[in-house]
Amino acid sequence: MQQPATPTDDRVIMGIDPGTNLMGYAFIGVNGNRARLIAMGVIDLRKCHDSYIKLGEIFTRVQGLINSFLPDELAIEAPFFGKNVQSMLKLGRAQGVAIAAAISRDVPIHEYAPLKIKMAITGNGSASKHQVAEMLRRMLNISNEDMPRFMDATDALGAAFCHYLQRNNPVQGVKYSSWADFARKNSDKIKQ
Repeated sequence: MQQPATPTDDRVIMGIDPGTNLMGYAFIGVNGNRARLIAMGVIDLRKCHDSYIKLGEIFTRVQGLINSFLPDELAIEAPFFGKNVQSMLKLGRAQGVAIAAAISRDVPIHEYAPLKIKMAITGNGSASKHQVAEMLRRMLNISNEDMPRFMDATDALGAAFCHYLQRNNPVQGVKYSSWADFARKNSDKIKQ
């Protein structure tokens, strides 16, 4: 599913799920407190067997996506710590190259742990990829037919949507001692 960014979008957020075989990407348009899907998919690197050429391809393809969709920000999933050190190293390199591509286009970067993304979208840090994808489908009104074949794309959408939720959180970074304290500090935002 691809829709162009529109002049009504206040900003465009790109999401990336780093991978060395399939790298997920997604773009959402944000207008005020509303988000909509612009595009999502995967960069398929399975036919490329040289790891250095693969990294070059990631750089080139991410730059191409940035040039096409002109995101204002990038939300990227942080690699999770696994038992296989070689897999972590490869994943970290892929993430670094995607970040370098965004830096080369002056796109600000925000990194989110998988647990944080799952918590933001489902309220459950141990939610499955399918649960996250289904919640995103419902929240963004995506038809079943438009859902991607690979979960890497919905993982990228999850990173972008998590960033949207973090940025649109009116209480982010503010500490409150009670509900009365919240009401007092937000009286100009609370409709009576």
